[in-house]
Amino acid sequence: MRDHDKVLALLRAQQARLVAAFEECDGSERFQEHNWQRPAGGGGWARILEGGAVFERAGVNVSAVHGDRVPPSIARTEPGRELDRGFFATGLSMVVHPRNPWVPSFHANFRYFEVDDGQTWWFGGGADMTPSYGFEEDARHLHQTLKDCCDRFEPGFYGPAKQECDRYFYLPHRRETRGVGGIFFDRLRPPGPHGWDRALRFVEDGLTSLVPGYLPIVLRRTQTEYGERERRWQLHRRSRYVEFNLVYDRGTQFGLQTGGNIDAILMSLPPLAGWTFRPQPEPGSAEDRLADYLRPRDWLAVEADTPDDRAATIPHEARR
Repeated sequence: MRDHDKVLALLRAQQARLVAAFEECDGSERFQEHNWQRPAGGGGWARILEGGAVFERAGVNVSAVHGDRVPPSIARTEPGRELDRGFFATGLSMVVHPRNPWVPSFHANFRYFEVDDGQTWWFGGGADMTPSYGFEEDARHLHQTLKDCCDRFEPGFYGPAKQECDRYFYLPHRRETRGVGGIFFDRLRPPGPHGWDRALRFVEDGLTSLVPGYLPIVLRRTQTEYGERERRWQLHRRSRYVEFNLVYDRGTQFGLQTGGNIDAILMSLPPLAGWTFRPQPEPGSAEDRLADYLRPRDWLAVEADTPDDRAATIPHEARR
């Protein structure tokens, strides 16, 4: 197989594994298949679950596109290099919007890009979590899982990858991060004759880490009772997710520039969201305290919550 065929085979296998894990967790709905072709070259395999008992929407999509000219969003990042050539790009993108407001949304994307010049290639990826209600133990669990993955690849990689995630998933017009972060890396090209293989193994490990990094949090929160107040807050927070994806997200821009499938590209958006004019959470409430989670923090340095601390973050009327 050519190098990029190995990447695509890995992504398709991981897509099937993720779909099976999330179907089992939801226990109600199954992912629907939607395969598409790109007239200019390539296509994709979209898998979408909607209206589930646990997940209001979940998507696990794989795309593989190629063309005669590198897209503008990539060309701008490679000054001085001749990029009037063919390209190949493949990636797996997963976005999860749970039904229960106490369960955070989750996003992951791992990708590969190469130019038909025999020299230009790189891997990219990452994962991040976006809660409507903050819990330090949840943020700590995800970050520890991702750090363990990074450490297996290269000790010291987690710190810069976390910082890059905090920088990238930031809404400057809101002056807040999209959530509690995770890791993010781009243009990963390890040196040496085995650099390509090392990067591919890291991507595989990263994809394998998604289920143990996120589903325990889902199971921990999904039985928490909620009412109209929590639902309104969830829809309000989802609007910030929409703003980031439509205004700043490079993956969305790349998909649109390369003529990708519109529905597959925009499956990252929640099925419902709401824009509230100047929302004013009650001081000291769980909604108000979310602001403490929307800034870069060293989550692995946070002291473990006590049971009383955890209960205090949930309004009395929402406790089970």
